[in-house]
Amino acid sequence: MLRPVAALALALAACGGAADFDHPADRPHQSNAGIDWRDQVIYQIMIDRFDNGDPNNDINVAPDVPGRYHGGDWQGVIDRLDYLQELGVTALWISPVVKNTEEDAGFASYHGYWTQDFLRPNAHFGDLTKLREMVDKAHERGMLVILDVVTNHMGQLFYYDINGNGQPDDTLSGGGYSHSCLQICMNNPASCSADELTYCADGKGYLERIIEWDPDYDPRGVQGWTSLGFSGDADIRFTNWPETNRTPPPRPPDWFDWPADKPWFDDPSWYHRKGRVYVWWHENDYSKEFVRKQETLGDFPGGLKDLATDNPDTKEALIRVFEYWIRAADFDGFRIDTVKHIDRPEVARNVRGFWGEFNDRMRKKAKELGKQNFFIFGEGFDGNDDLIGSYTWGGTDAAGTFGRFDSMFNFPQKYRGIDPVFANGQPTKNLECLYNSRMGRNTTDAWCASNGYSPGPTYPATPHAASDAGGVGLAPNVLNVNFLDNHDLPRFLFEKPDQSVLSSALGFLFTWDGIPCVYYGTEQLFAGGVDPKNREDMFRGNEAKGYAPFATDHEAFKRVKALIQMRKDHVALRRGTISPLWSTTVAGARRDAGIFAFERSVAGTETLLVVLNTSGQESESCAPVAEGGACVRTSLPPGTVLTDIMPGSDGKTFTVKSDGTIAVMVPPRSGRVLARK
Repeated sequence: MLRPVAALALALAACGGAADFDHPADRPHQSNAGIDWRDQVIYQIMIDRFDNGDPNNDINVAPDVPGRYHGGDWQGVIDRLDYLQELGVTALWISPVVKNTEEDAGFASYHGYWTQDFLRPNAHFGDLTKLREMVDKAHERGMLVILDVVTNHMGQLFYYDINGNGQPDDTLSGGGYSHSCLQICMNNPASCSADELTYCADGKGYLERIIEWDPDYDPRGVQGWTSLGFSGDADIRFTNWPETNRTPPPRPPDWFDWPADKPWFDDPSWYHRKGRVYVWWHENDYSKEFVRKQETLGDFPGGLKDLATDNPDTKEALIRVFEYWIRAADFDGFRIDTVKHIDRPEVARNVRGFWGEFNDRMRKKAKELGKQNFFIFGEGFDGNDDLIGSYTWGGTDAAGTFGRFDSMFNFPQKYRGIDPVFANGQPTKNLECLYNSRMGRNTTDAWCASNGYSPGPTYPATPHAASDAGGVGLAPNVLNVNFLDNHDLPRFLFEKPDQSVLSSALGFLFTWDGIPCVYYGTEQLFAGGVDPKNREDMFRGNEAKGYAPFATDHEAFKRVKALIQMRKDHVALRRGTISPLWSTTVAGARRDAGIFAFERSVAGTETLLVVLNTSGQESESCAPVAEGGACVRTSLPPGTVLTDIMPGSDGKTFTVKSDGTIAVMVPPRSGRVLARK
């Protein structure tokens, strides 16, 4: 009998790996001992849009069509590691790597979120050997690699045969106003009988649309129906269209060692089959409970079929799939998509659910492979900090304690801090309230409470697992992944086309606690609108600005590079505790308009004073004279001379007064980082 690793190597070689035993599954894994994720700067890459390093895998590309494949691949990332190293980023978050359905409704799966086969790589990007080469070469340059993972749903692989005719239909029943009503009865009512007028009046409100690919959510499950009535659960029919990869997911290869008598992802029982979430467009019209049931049980819009992660077999298969990807490609962490669509920790923290099992198993697998500090952060597309934070709390059940996410992608900060404060001039107190909610410090703050901020803590202060146990050894409340924009949102410059505002927001991103995440192209001033226009091609450069592809000679690139270097040079900006010192509770012109001041401190090592100005006027870290004129009070000793080290600043110095206060004048939409020299 072959030993498991050798059997795995032989089998994988048959599906795109090397023919000898130098297979990714056999290679050593980087240990990451001593890594501190607070030291990292994440750079999000959408592989298809980054660089085309190998034209041999240009399958069905249409570079001029935003919704099609453009040719980017893993070789393209390898070719641009020099660029990424010069920028200074330390962790690459890459888009999903698994085989997808090729297309749906004229759009291609270039983004990677339409899984068809969890165990085979996406041939558009390369083979498994190339993927591992990309990871290994990033590791050689001191960069970590994070894989984007989807466990909530699959691509559009089946339809609900609601009318039972064996084909996917998009039908209309009723007609709104009929042609005769509009053209005859409404123009000349006297020419129509009373019955005709009744038909016209009643018919205008009757129009049923049934899309069998993507029917609306039904808590009973999608039902079969014809004009004669309902007929129970609709039949599930997988398509068999190999030309677009829309075939039933194949059984796993023998090396995966999945029991022959167990179902796989081609089994309808592995899906919730309740139809598409429809509440988001008018979320406030529905009860919170109904919204959350749809989110956790419904199909993702676009016909993405919701997996029954509460099914023990489905759960085990997903866990083993992603254990495999850690082993095969030596990833250093996972960014997990659509987290809030699985489990309800906001109402049942001590129910282990899918995430309590999945995340702990990933940490265990990392430990088995000799990897430490395996980082797992989730995406919850929601501004509700209590809800998003709930996914970072562990719990305890009959089987013992369990963890969940080390961190979450910080949508609450985007929606309640970045956009209102930096882009729209709202009070900087919002930033302080978010921090205080996270840490549990809003219990006595009336302004925060009156503006809907939770008393907290919304994130826990204890790690899920130690570094040598595969965890990161750090608490979720210091590990939020912060961002200005991403692949699901319009570019920052699209919504606020002012480079000074972007510069100000970047100053916050690189001085605040947590882990900064830069969406590819931000340093090239990309300004695309909603998906897919926000997924521009790096290999084209910024044509509107006249920047060559991967240009490093312009001020925007130099600004981001310098901010990253400043963060690397100062431990307090990476690991320092936060002490908010000054924020505004009113908007508009005043002495301290737009000022947000805080200290970052590592005991016995370094304390920095950061003073940001989010407004369009020159402002000072002091109250208006009519309000007493008091200035920000720092923990630094009287007489301390501080010098501004913010990239591009004027290098001014400021002195702490005898009473511990300091008056710092800050130009519009900029900031100062003040350090002792």
